[in-house]
Amino acid sequence: MPEKQQFNVYLPKELVKAVKHAAVDDGLHLSDLTEQALRLWLNDREVADENEEEAL
Repeated sequence: MPEKQQFNVYLPKELVKAVKHAAVDDGLHLSDLTEQALRLWLNDREVADENEEEAL
């Protein structure tokens, strides 16, 4: 398993509550849900950058 590191973020209370409920609904640990969301965001960002480069 890759080494993991803790970091703290400050989010609106309603977002934290919704994410916690979604994690429970999906049977995920909150850290796993957060990791998945961040990886998807990074991937989308990379794809957008590649599309922008192709358009030039």
